[in-house]
Amino acid sequence: MRILTIAALSLLFSNAALYAQEKAGVEITGTVKGQSSGKVYLQKFDNKMFFTLDSAELKDGVFKFNKTLKLPELYGLTTNKDESPLYVFLEKGKVNVTLDETAYYKNSVVTGSAANDLFSSYKKQKEVKIEEFIKQNPASLVAAYVLYRDFSYRLSPEEIKQNLQLLDPSLANTPYVAVLNDLVKVLTAVGIGNKAPDFEGLTPEGKSIKLSGHFGKYLLLDFWASWCGPCRRENPNLVKAYQKYHEKGFDIFAVSLDKNKEAWLKGIKDDQLSWTHVSDLAFWNSAAAKLYGVRAIPANVLIDPNGVIIARNLRGEELDKKLEELLAAPLAKTR
Repeated sequence: MRILTIAALSLLFSNAALYAQEKAGVEITGTVKGQSSGKVYLQKFDNKMFFTLDSAELKDGVFKFNKTLKLPELYGLTTNKDESPLYVFLEKGKVNVTLDETAYYKNSVVTGSAANDLFSSYKKQKEVKIEEFIKQNPASLVAAYVLYRDFSYRLSPEEIKQNLQLLDPSLANTPYVAVLNDLVKVLTAVGIGNKAPDFEGLTPEGKSIKLSGHFGKYLLLDFWASWCGPCRRENPNLVKAYQKYHEKGFDIFAVSLDKNKEAWLKGIKDDQLSWTHVSDLAFWNSAAAKLYGVRAIPANVLIDPNGVIIARNLRGEELDKKLEELLAAPLAKTR
């Protein structure tokens, strides 16, 4: 795989977002390919979700926004506010956008934002070493965002902390750094060997139940959602493990990050998930996901009969091997 040439990119985008966030004016003009009328929605990114801030009429294929926003920052543009938008890092001044909604916005063009140029170049790379990327772009909001979005879920608390220390102090009050600082504390608290934090969740029937009510067996706390493709592909492995080991002392407690109850229930039925399910239908604002530092799904935590975390993110054969090892002997007695 081709590795990102960090030094080269740094020279190209040395002025990208080299200042702290502030309220500033931005003028966004643009066109929508293949569409002459309708609306374009300007959206704000927050915790892996986009929320509509404003809309502009599309006249003869042209739209325009004049806004005072927190900049530099990640925003979205779309003609359908119910679908994922084009990600755009906006900076103060004038930004021009050619919005092409085909092929996941692959052919869209954004000019006038050095931060967005850096982000676009980053996305084209096959492999990035995050510590090098940050060292070459320490004051860029893009570096903080990339660490937050693409690396936080696969790094240890200590590795996240080390990368945070490479960022310029001007980014200290940005939401990405704030989330990552909290994540270090959370992941440390739910590390292997620690007691699994308890929480309550609502079942599909609306009954409130506690995670701790299921301690006493080897319990897989599984985070998933009906809209998550990798989760749905992993579900058959969970069904197989449940059928094989449930009678020997294994159980599953599933937390869904769905936001639509009907979709959640259909996912349970279609995938034949016959274990306990809860959800607050809060999408990425799921309280249980935050409690366990879940930044990507599928994710899981294996808890022993005493309520102690003994493994994280076991899937497929790894889960089967671990359960076979644990359940070959009689179920451990609770303390």
